[in-house]
Amino acid sequence: MKASSLNSKFVSGAALMLALWALFLLSAMVISWALDIDSRLTLSGDANRGLAAEAMAASGAEVALHPSVRPSSPNLHRALGAREGYDVRITGEGGRLNLNWLTAGEDPIRLEVLRKYLELKGVDLNERDRMMDALLDWVGPNAGLHRLNAPPETVDYRPSHAPLTSVDELKKIFGWGEFTSQPGWEDDFTIDSSGPIDLAWASRDVLRALPGMRDDFVDRFLQLRRGPDGIDGTADDAQFGNLADVQYALGFSPEQFQQLAALVGFNDQVMRILSVGKSGNITRTVKMVVRKSSNIPEVIVWKEL
Repeated sequence: MKASSLNSKFVSGAALMLALWALFLLSAMVISWALDIDSRLTLSGDANRGLAAEAMAASGAEVALHPSVRPSSPNLHRALGAREGYDVRITGEGGRLNLNWLTAGEDPIRLEVLRKYLELKGVDLNERDRMMDALLDWVGPNAGLHRLNAPPETVDYRPSHAPLTSVDELKKIFGWGEFTSQPGWEDDFTIDSSGPIDLAWASRDVLRALPGMRDDFVDRFLQLRRGPDGIDGTADDAQFGNLADVQYALGFSPEQFQQLAALVGFNDQVMRILSVGKSGNITRTVKMVVRKSSNIPEVIVWKEL
């Protein structure tokens, strides 16, 4: 009797353990399944919000393309409900240094602007010489020679001997590696503007790189150009009708301003559009460079960032 009772208790205990183990496995499977479903729902939700954010960014870019929309237009900022919307910024591409225009024909006056800009960015004389000579070798025709401070061509280093196809191409050029590794190095460069530096949009360092531009002239001009909020492209900006107005704002005499004549322009029609779309906590960005010279803008660059 005792042995039978012990066997019965052992069998009951084993059955209970098996049942508990089975319940544990079933619970683990249910929890795993629930976590997988939750993960899939999260991914699906993020994907949907990502698509919605892309649509918002594209919508903002389309608004900015309209010929009548200006950088200060309130239509560039819109919220659709509490979770979706877009913010667009339009800036003048001509305010940046057009590298192909500055190096074309090796005009010493234009090249000096780029040299001065690099100096303002902390590039020392020897490094500037290397960078400038290598850049001119890269974009210049293949004459079988290379400049003093540029390296000879090798299997691993072959200049294109053609105008730059993108600002990022600078990263391939001898001597430009350290400069192009710095954050924001490309902000003041372009290859897409009309050429001359647009005084309506040029940054402080671009303005300072121009001949005759003292820091006090530049700071006074920027304060006036940007208006009380200190931001270009907003409703409180000073309105310049032409280059004569800019000359007056700078405080230059006609003779002083004449030395800038071959280097500057005003209100270049090439614009940069940066549209940020938002859906929930997801954002997407569209970058465009367009020429707004007619009722049908010409898109030069369209890129999703």
